[in-house]
Amino acid sequence: MPRVRFLPTFLLPEPVDVDVPPGTSLQEAAYAAHAPIGDACGGNCACSTCHVHVVEGFESLAEMDDAEDDILGKATDVQAISRLGCQALVGRADLVIRITPEGQLAFINEHPEHRGREGEIKG
Repeated sequence: MPRVRFLPTFLLPEPVDVDVPPGTSLQEAAYAAHAPIGDACGGNCACSTCHVHVVEGFESLAEMDDAEDDILGKATDVQAISRLGCQALVGRADLVIRITPEGQLAFINEHPEHRGREGEIKG
């Protein structure tokens, strides 16, 4: 089973690893790892709050479709290694993921118990 490592964020002081079966979305992997990722649209490819940077293993992900590409165009800090967590499906290789500041801020907005911690987000 491939291992997905989420790099530290404001609520995740240390990297966290989770083993998931191929075909799992990065967003589902983040939920399993308790990593703070945004999910304003509930994983329906209608927002960009689950925007991540795939630091290692990008080539192993399922190919991006036009709908994901369109929504990703609305995100901030889009890079060549950007994907939407709800759409990017794990292949067979291990991955290293950085949840973007945009995704972290969305998580704060969706979880009121963390409001006031915006200053802890590091880009």
